[in-house]
Amino acid sequence: MVKRILDCTSSDFLSYDRKQLKQAIQAGEGRTICSEMVAPRPTCGGNLTNAEIARAFGADLMLLNGFDCFHPVVYGIEGESKEVISKLKELVGRPIGANLEPIDADVAMLEGRISLEEGRICSVETLQAANELGLDFICLTGNPGTGVSNKQIAHYIRVAREHFDGLIIAGKMHGAGANEPVSNLDIMKEFIDAGADVVLVPAVGTVPGFTDEELVKIVQFAHAHGALVMSAIGTSQESATERVIEDLAIRNKVAGVDIQHIGDAGYGGLANVENIFAMSVAVRGRRHTINRVATSVNR
Repeated sequence: MVKRILDCTSSDFLSYDRKQLKQAIQAGEGRTICSEMVAPRPTCGGNLTNAEIARAFGADLMLLNGFDCFHPVVYGIEGESKEVISKLKELVGRPIGANLEPIDADVAMLEGRISLEEGRICSVETLQAANELGLDFICLTGNPGTGVSNKQIAHYIRVAREHFDGLIIAGKMHGAGANEPVSNLDIMKEFIDAGADVVLVPAVGTVPGFTDEELVKIVQFAHAHGALVMSAIGTSQESATERVIEDLAIRNKVAGVDIQHIGDAGYGGLANVENIFAMSVAVRGRRHTINRVATSVNR
């Protein structure tokens, strides 16, 4: 029987497949925190990985940014190794995912995109590599200026369904270098029809013009069609004040999102740790936050 994510231990996460992880998040009723982090960047915690730091302040899901599936490196774990994800899971006892970027060549030519390593660009080969590494989820999205389009995200959701066994999260936190809407109901419908388990939308209060009303419609549609919703702070507001984070968290919880994401634009490629904690306390209170930060990885 699947537990709600609030009660899951390391052994639970190790045993859960895609469907069970999704059910655990759904059962958490909007109280799941996803912390994004720059995988290879030296952290503010000495030799610790960013995932260890994020876990210590309340994060449930660890999303690696800047992670090369062909040359896997995580700061705090020695060397480049195909075992890096399994080692990271031993350290944090939490689901581990990574961003893969569906680059649109036409957009890239027009916009003059930022160049990425092949291991970070979504393709059949990177999806297969992500699977072999043991990632629990992938996030099909775009960093600033990379030329990721909604059309390519939809295409690679379908490809991921064939080549990746874990949870598929898809959507944009911001424009990512493409001159198109970041998020709306029509785009989310396309992603859900393509097979996304979780659609990613900007947190209300981060991207200009994306309103509470639009988010509510997306959440209602997604839930009616078996998908979950993750709101994302991807606009460097993850380094704003704790009050801002608390306001964003409550506003998006009211809209009904299942996962709240906090970005990586803080010291050492991680959100300010106080803000991870503030988000956790805001959406689930101190009791459940204490459970998350104090549960041993050996349970």
